[in-house]
Amino acid sequence: MRSMDSPAHIAVIGAGAVGGLTAVFAREAGLGVTLCLRSPLDELTMRTDGEELRPDLRFATSPGEVPPADWVFLTTKVQDTEGAAGWLRELCGPGTAVAVIQNGVDHDERVRPLLPEGTELLPTLAYMAVERVAPGRIVHHFSSELHVPEGPVGDRFARLLEGSRLTVRTVADFRTAAWRKLFTNVAANPLTTILKQRMHILGDPGMHALAEDILREGVAVARAEGAEVGEADARSALRKNTSVPPDGGTSMLYDRLAGRPLEHEHITGAVVRAAERHGIDVPLNRMLLTMLRAVDRELRAG
Repeated sequence: MRSMDSPAHIAVIGAGAVGGLTAVFAREAGLGVTLCLRSPLDELTMRTDGEELRPDLRFATSPGEVPPADWVFLTTKVQDTEGAAGWLRELCGPGTAVAVIQNGVDHDERVRPLLPEGTELLPTLAYMAVERVAPGRIVHHFSSELHVPEGPVGDRFARLLEGSRLTVRTVADFRTAAWRKLFTNVAANPLTTILKQRMHILGDPGMHALAEDILREGVAVARAEGAEVGEADARSALRKNTSVPPDGGTSMLYDRLAGRPLEHEHITGAVVRAAERHGIDVPLNRMLLTMLRAVDRELRAG
């Protein structure tokens, strides 16, 4: 762990789009950053606002190479969480806090069993349009916000990143915030991925109406789960989707185009499983989940 007068040490697990962006902006702000990844990289570059950033990062490919960190940012895809268990065991020491920067609505339940007892966990929602176009190459399109629960750990996280290009917002009702974030993914991600098309498809009136119906199912499920949401939240999510440039994409689409496994079980699957718990019929989301599973099987096989 660091001395009182040295910069905080952050270990970022995962060198995908979100991990790359958070590592670059944290290092740019003067924080010590180690990027933890499976395959070695010579450097990480990110294009943003017309700049090409080449931060001085430390890279590690084995948990034993890195001492315990002040902060761990877990940024892997949700389906890869258990694969990060070795990193989490080595990186978490006394006083370490883990920011789980992933999709889904069950950050704590998913990651808590992998952490040493007493480690602080901060569920984190990422609002950012960023794309990994090749190993070690990131393109940031727009937005770099992180939303966390109000409280001492969230306040420490905000202070940690103060002065960086990462904007941290604390929210009082994180359950509601997590479902609102899921709404931005639950229609756009499956539709762009299954059709292999960019966000311009939501400009089609029929496709727009379909997205609205998919989101209405999500709202009914979220309310049953205790989130304070309504149809206005679904409309807001769809406005966010349609404000993306027509040639923009979604994280799930980028994964399919790159031949990587999909995150469908923690987006559409989260809606379907919660619907089953409450006896709510969600035929559109069930259909999308069946189709996404078929796409994912093909990706994993090929």
